[in-house]
Amino acid sequence: QVQLVESGGGMVQAGASLKLSCTGSGRTFSDYAMGWFRQAPGKEREFAAAISWNGLNTFYTRSVKGRFTISRDNAKNTVYLQMNNLKPEDTAVYYCVAGRPSTLRLSIRDEYNYWGQGTQVTVSS
Repeated sequence: QVQLVESGGGMVQAGASLKLSCTGSGRTFSDYAMGWFRQAPGKEREFAAAISWNGLNTFYTRSVKGRFTISRDNAKNTVYLQMNNLKPEDTAVYYCVAGRPSTLRLSIRDEYNYWGQGTQVTVSS
């Protein structure tokens, strides 16, 4: 089992930045690819960003590319999501995930076995 705990969510105005953190425990953190999914009110949960186990490969959904940066520190068992130039459409609950997808499947929801509880991000216009 892997336990994931997110932090760093909040309420900001459009154009601001936030940095989400997710700390894992229970298994060897570096064995897993990590990612962030998000779910806006009334919408399906969608992929946002992912990073391979060694940090060499990252992948972003088109709407956040150039604004969000995912990174990881395996020594701290932590993955980060730096979110810049936030927009109202980024408003969602953000979920940290862990799994073992291949590089080509980093964006596939079913590839991730472990999910955090989620942290709310609200962006006002």
